[in-house]
Amino acid sequence: MRKIVVTGGAGYVGSVLVPKLLDKGHQVKVIDLYIYGRNVLDGVKDHPNLVQVEGDIRNRTLLEKHLTGYDTVIHLACISNDPSFELDPDLGRSINYDAFIDLVDVSKLKGINRFIYASSSSVYGIKDQTNVTEDLPLEPLTDYSKYKAMCEDVLLQEQQAGFTTLILRPATVCGYSPRLRLDLTVNILTNHAVNNRKITVFGGSQMRPNIHIEDMTDLYVKTLEWPDNAIDGKIFNAGYENHTVMQIAEMIRSVVGDDVDIVTTPTDDNRSYHISSEKIKQELGFVPRRTIEDAAKDLVTAFAAGKIPDSMTDIRYYNIKTMQTVNLSPVYA
Repeated sequence: MRKIVVTGGAGYVGSVLVPKLLDKGHQVKVIDLYIYGRNVLDGVKDHPNLVQVEGDIRNRTLLEKHLTGYDTVIHLACISNDPSFELDPDLGRSINYDAFIDLVDVSKLKGINRFIYASSSSVYGIKDQTNVTEDLPLEPLTDYSKYKAMCEDVLLQEQQAGFTTLILRPATVCGYSPRLRLDLTVNILTNHAVNNRKITVFGGSQMRPNIHIEDMTDLYVKTLEWPDNAIDGKIFNAGYENHTVMQIAEMIRSVVGDDVDIVTTPTDDNRSYHISSEKIKQELGFVPRRTIEDAAKDLVTAFAAGKIPDSMTDIRYYNIKTMQTVNLSPVYA
């Protein structure tokens, strides 16, 4: 069993991952600012193996204190999409890049022996290749993806014996989470299908790779079980099947109901990419088991159970709207 620090453990992915890690018997410490709610881990808040720290990863003193005695870091924390990053690029850099350098440094000083980094498939930019594989050059188009790529370089340079590193480049994550995001393609379209009986597709021909949140969190759990030589210094894409936005809309309509209208409108966002997840299948045997339809079904079930109130208006579901209301200037005790 491992002693794991999960940065961003109260986020969209983290709030699904942390209970799974506890179920496996690991000791888990969450470091998070909890700006999307302090209750997202209430289901496990009294678990004897869970420690929750409301803190800022930019605070090196905090990192030095809370990484002591732990052996693994799963680094999820970041300003997590382009619009939120662009609200304040200096803030974004301070959290997504500058803090990463300290986190890696402190991890090595404190004897962390496995460091798992959540990068992004957006680091590739737009490619002409039919399948985007891990050996293609990175051509990030935005500051968000640029700093993701720069963090990869930092981690690869710091890799050494006794400090096992793994970089994952997930597709867009979809599905239900206690800290739900409704600003991601599948989740957006499902929200509108359920509550407006109408889906607006911007463009439609763009490819958008996705991965179910249950598969993504299962993958993080598995990263703790593979031997060092299977993952050390490796980079893996992690996605499910690639589909166009229109295909995704049609899948969601098939789940929600035939009465849902699909309306198309032009867009100037023509980003389109098709990532290959063949490497992680061949080398580690990891294959996602859930579909986009499964993600839509989980969201429909959550809507029906009243778990997603005020889904069109509550800012906690929308990263950029929340970011516009909080002050993340560093204040360290």
